[in-house]
Amino acid sequence: MEFNFVEGLILFIGIYLLFAVIKLDGRIKGIKYTLDQMSKQSGVSEEPLHNELRQLLHEGNNVTAVKRVRETLGLSLLEAKQYVDAIKLEGK
Repeated sequence: MEFNFVEGLILFIGIYLLFAVIKLDGRIKGIKYTLDQMSKQSGVSEEPLHNELRQLLHEGNNVTAVKRVRETLGLSLLEAKQYVDAIKLEGK
């Protein structure tokens, strides 16, 4: 089986992107850990947002809750939906 230049280049780019994503994921986890530590030390919590989300979910405003998470935390639509789903599970 022979690889031509284009197939080799695509394979190289794919592997490079995989390692870049893994590296970024590690950096994000590190940043999240740092923010969690800073939040604990400063006494700032996520409770006001969580309370607001719980109220919206109680009223059946799931879409509004996801929108609020996106506005407040700057998450993607999928991430915001997962965040709201996690809040729902906490309440059960």
